[in-house]
Amino acid sequence: MNKTIRRAAVFSLLLVLALLLRATWVQAYEAKALADNQHNRRNTIAQYAQPLGDIVVAGSPVTGSKRTKGSDLAYKRTYTDGELYAPVTGYSSQAYGATQLEGIYSRVLDGTDNRLKNPLDVLTGKQAQPGDVLTTIDPGVQRAGFKALGDKKGAAVAIDPGTGRILGVVSTPSYDPSKITGTTDGAAWKALTGDKEQPTLNRALRQPLPPGSTFKLVVAAAALEDGLYSSVDERTDSPSPYTLPNTRTVLKNENPSAPCENATIRTALQYSCNNVFGKMAADLGQEKLRAMAEKFGFNDKERDVPVRAWPSVYPHNMDAAQTALTGIGQFDVTATPLQMAMVSAALANDGLMASPHMVSEVVDAEGDTLQSYDDAGTERIVSSSTAKQLRSAMVTVVEDGTGGNARIDGAEVGGKTGTAQHGENNSKTPYAWFTSYAKDPSTGKQVAVAVIIEDSGAARTEVSGNGLAAPVAQKMMKAALG
Repeated sequence: MNKTIRRAAVFSLLLVLALLLRATWVQAYEAKALADNQHNRRNTIAQYAQPLGDIVVAGSPVTGSKRTKGSDLAYKRTYTDGELYAPVTGYSSQAYGATQLEGIYSRVLDGTDNRLKNPLDVLTGKQAQPGDVLTTIDPGVQRAGFKALGDKKGAAVAIDPGTGRILGVVSTPSYDPSKITGTTDGAAWKALTGDKEQPTLNRALRQPLPPGSTFKLVVAAAALEDGLYSSVDERTDSPSPYTLPNTRTVLKNENPSAPCENATIRTALQYSCNNVFGKMAADLGQEKLRAMAEKFGFNDKERDVPVRAWPSVYPHNMDAAQTALTGIGQFDVTATPLQMAMVSAALANDGLMASPHMVSEVVDAEGDTLQSYDDAGTERIVSSSTAKQLRSAMVTVVEDGTGGNARIDGAEVGGKTGTAQHGENNSKTPYAWFTSYAKDPSTGKQVAVAVIIEDSGAARTEVSGNGLAAPVAQKMMKAALG
C-alpha cells in the first residue's frame, strides 16, 4: 500500500475513533448536564407540553393551564385570584422562570419528576402526568388578611400553633402572576420589576424589619427562663427614666405617665415600658438574649416553609447600650412577620414550637402521596410555666392595655403591639407591628398571627400597632376560629 494512503487511512481511523469516544462521553457522562442546562429549549418545551399540575387551597386549585396559539410551548399557566395567592404560589412564566411553590415543585407540576414515573417511563423517558401541591392555606384567613391590609404596604402570617400549618401568607401590594406567564409579556414584566413598591417581594417571609416592642416577648421569656424574675407579677428593678449603660442617652417611654418605674413584666407589656425591657436586656446580656432569640428561630439561615424565609437577626458583638436597645426590638434586631408569628405560636402552644409549613402534601395524578409535611414534630422553646405566664400577660395587653383592637368576643386573645423606628434618627414613618394568638374555648381552635404595616399613608402621629396592625390580626384570627 502506498505510504501516503496508509498514513491518511490511519489518520482517518483516529478521527473516527475520536468521534466515537466523544459521542460516548457525551451520551454516558454529559447527557444529564446538557439536558438540565437552563438554556436547553427542550426543557421549556417539555415543561409546557401538557397542562401543568395545580397548587391547591382547601381542595380547590388556585392555578390552571391554558392552551396557547402559535407557539412551541403548548400550554401556559393561569391563576385564580392571582393577587390574593401570589405570596403563596409565586409565578410560573415561560419567559422569566418560576418562583416560590411554582419554582420549588416545578418538576412535579410539569410531570418531569421521576417520582411520578413508573419503571417503564423512566427507561423510555416518557413524561408522566403531573402532580399537585396541596397547601395548608385557609382561604378565609387569606382573604381576611388581604382585604384588611387593603392598599397599605405590609404583610401578615397566620399559623396553627399546634400543627405548624401556615393558614395565611399575605403581602401587599401584590401582583397578578397571570400577566407574566407567556412569552410576550415584556411590558408587564418591565412594569412589575420596575415598580418601586416591589409587589413581587414576599414581605411576609422575606422582608425582615425592626420588630420594635413585639420583641419584648422574647426578652421577657429570656428573663423568666433565666430566673432573673420568677413571675410576670414580680416587680422589676427598672428606674424610670432609664439611662443606657455608659452613655447619657435616656430611653424614653411612649406614654410618660404610664406606671413603668419598677413595673412588673405584666404591667411593662401592658404599657410597653421601654425602660423595663431596656434594663432587662442589659441585665441579661447579649449572649442569653441571643440564645433565647435563636430558640424562637432568629439567625436561622435555613428556614424553609418550604419557601426559604429570609433570616431574622439578633446581632453579635454589641456594647451594653446597644444590647439594651435590642431589648425594645431596635438597634440591629430584625424580624419577618413569619418569625414574630412563630414567637406567638410557641407561647400559645404551651412553649412548644411546631415547624411552620404551608404545604401539607405533594401528590401524583392519582392523589397518592409523594411527600408529606404534616409530621414535622415539635421543639420545646420555653417551659410550660413561662408560656402560661406570658400568655396571661398578653391577654392583659389586649384586655386592658395597648392591644384592644384585637379583641374577639368569646375567645381568649393575647397580643403585643410594636412601633419600630424607621430611617436615620427615626426620620421616616415608623413601622406598626402586632403579634398575637387567639383560642376558642368551645371548639379548641387556635391561631397565631403577626402583622406589620410598613406604610399606611397615615401621619406618623397616627401610627401604632394597635391602630393599624391589630385590626388586621383580629380579622385573620376571627376567620381562623370561624
